[in-house]
This record gives sequence, C-alpha cells and structure tokens, in this order.
Amino acid sequence: MTQRKGEKTTISIQEHMAIDVCPGPIQPIKQISDYFPRYPRGLPPTAPPALSRAGSLRSSSASHNSGDDPARSHTGDDPDRAFGGAAAPTPAVTGKKEEEPDVEGYDSDDSTTLGTLDFSLLYDQENNALHCTINKAKLPNPRYKKGLKPMDHNGLSDPYVKLHLLPGASKANKLRTKTLRNTLNPIWSETLTYYGITDEDMVRKTLRISVCDEDKFRHNEFIGETRIPLKKLKPNQTKNFYNCLEKQLPIDKTDDKSLEERGRIMISLKYSSQKSGLVVGIVRCAHLAAMDANGFSDPYVKTYLKPDENKKSKHKTAVKKKTLNPEFNEEFFYEIKYADLSKKTLEVTVWDYDIGKSNDFIGGVSLGISANGERLKHWFDCLKNKDKKIERWHTLTNELPGTTFND
Repeated sequence: MTQRKGEKTTISIQEHMAIDVCPGPIQPIKQISDYFPRYPRGLPPTAPPALSRAGSLRSSSASHNSGDDPARSHTGDDPDRAFGGAAAPTPAVTGKKEEEPDVEGYDSDDSTTLGTLDFSLLYDQENNALHCTINKAKLPNPRYKKGLKPMDHNGLSDPYVKLHLLPGASKANKLRTKTLRNTLNPIWSETLTYYGITDEDMVRKTLRISVCDEDKFRHNEFIGETRIPLKKLKPNQTKNFYNCLEKQLPIDKTDDKSLEERGRIMISLKYSSQKSGLVVGIVRCAHLAAMDANGFSDPYVKTYLKPDENKKSKHKTAVKKKTLNPEFNEEFFYEIKYADLSKKTLEVTVWDYDIGKSNDFIGGVSLGISANGERLKHWFDCLKNKDKKIERWHTLTNELPGTTFND
C-alpha cells in the first residue's frame, strides 16, 4: 500500500487488532505469600513444596515459550529473579535441614503437651505421716523451649499443685503449694504433709496430684494430674517420681458408707502414778468433715470418762476457727484409781461450733475395755505402761454407742 506525501496514515480495525501490543505470554503478578511458603506442621518437607496457582501458571507459560527462545527462561522476566531469589531454597540445593518448632503441637500428644512433674514421697511409719515434696514441673523434650502447657493469654501460666487422698477427695484432705507467677517451668521445692496416715491407708489409698493454673478473675484451670497408689511406697524410704501429667480422670463415687470418713484424731494417754490419775491429751485432728457453707468447720473436742455418776468428767478444748486440720495440744486430768480404769470408757467427740444454733456433731471415738481394734490396744498399752505417754491416731465414726450427742 502506497501513501501519498502529506496524507495521514489510516489503519483499519483489522490491522489494529493484528498489532502485537503484548508480545509473549502474560506474566502473572506474583503474590507476596509466594515469598513466605507455608510448610506442613513440623519440619519443612525434603521435597520442594507444591507450586502455588501462580507458580503453576508461570511454569506452564515458560515451557510454552522455551522452544521459541531458550534463553527467555533465564532472563529478568522471572519474578523470582527480579526479587533477588527471595523464595527459600529447597533442601536438595542447600543440603541442610532446618528444624522448626511445632507451634500447634500442644494438641498432638497429651503425654508431652501437659508437661511432667518431679516429686518425691516418704511414709513416716513411726509418726503416721506422709511427706510429699513437690520439686518442679517441666517438659523433657528440648525442642519445646517451655514446660507446662500455657493457659493464660500471655502464653504463660500461674501454676500451683494440689493433693487429694482417694477415696474421699474433699477439702478435708486437700493440700496445696504456693502459686508461682508467669512461668512454664515452675520450681516449688515445697513439702506438704498428711498426718494421721495409718498402714491401712497405705494399702487402700491413692494420692492424686493435680497441677492447676490460678486465675484471679475466673475459675482456676486444670492443667494435668498424676495418681500414685500408696501401696507402692515402702515405710521410711523416700521414693522419687518423674511422671507425665495426664488429662483429668473421673473419681469413683462409691455408695459404700463404710468408706465415708469423718476425720482423724490423735489422742495421748498416760496414767500418772504420782498424781494418781489419767492424763488425756488432745493433740490434733486431721481431715475433718466440712460442716459449714464455706467448706470448713470451727472444731473443738469434748472428752468424757464414763460411767460418770457425778457429771463432772466433761472437758472441752478451745475452738479453732475455719480449719479442717486443727492443732489443740491440750491435756485434761481425771483423778481416778488405777484399779478402776478397767471399768471406765473414755469417750471423745469432735464438734463444729456455730453461733445462734446448735453445734454440729462431726465424729467421735471411744477407748476402753469394750472397744476393739486399735482403740482397745491403745487402752491396754496405757494400762500396761504406767507413767508413759502413749500417742495414737484414731478414725472418727458417725456414731458412738451408748451416747446421746447433745452439746
């Protein structure tokens, strides 16, 4: 087509559409997420990650043109090269594996995610005491740079440990450590002691150790627990434990009333030849039943030496406020001939003091010739060993035969 001088160039619509205004394939816009690849949980895979949608388009377009221009794939048109190769190299190129922590690994395995607890137990058979030393809690796997499972919004916890004796878990036999703030690797180094533990308890009881997170504005949160049957312990030998914490297990609620306990009481007996009388000591109580709405009691102890014809044998300790494990350390004296002791029965009752209404009966125990078991043995040991103080723990019962419980 010839064009005259001074005449404007005209282009038909067909010629306009035929102009190569965009030579080559259209390159997709690279997303910023392509430069921060997301690997599956755990370590990065050994093989190159699957290509994104943009990457697949780019590779297909590059292969389409490789036959026309072999050097095209090595030019600056590749966004990866344009951004300085920001994409992470594959392990096949670098030959190195970088281990990444499992951020969401807390839900994968309870035996590691809940943490472990380091503690020791000692049964002091002579003093009827169980000593529980809570050392520390942590995770043994070094890849987790933390210990207990975090419970608070700041990624930390305010952990404490509480103990219960099963069966019969209640406030009466609950012990707890202090609370440590903002830590996942707490170190308590604290010893908690149960008093009044008998050989029978060591056979049938189980110690439940729970780790919890204290929350000032909500209910405290459970972290994990472990349980130790006390029959695993040998008397007067410390045993160390390093147990994984487990999820909360249900507590068996038995209907057997024989397992219902009202508490324990330590009583000392001594017949004084010099004073010609019986010295009764009320040392302490442990694991008393809670009688008040606040989960505690205000206990005191009364003693009677019966038969009591003159109604003068009643003695009463002071009231200990808001406690289920009171210490009294009080002694009462009964003037009586030694020969008459075999005809007497010592009755000991524990009460909860209430203002404005009648006091609540917690439990009682009787020592004498008509008793049995440990109570009878305690009485005989007192008669056989004059001027020697004999201390024993006794289990409180719901009823005391031959006694009307009116305060």
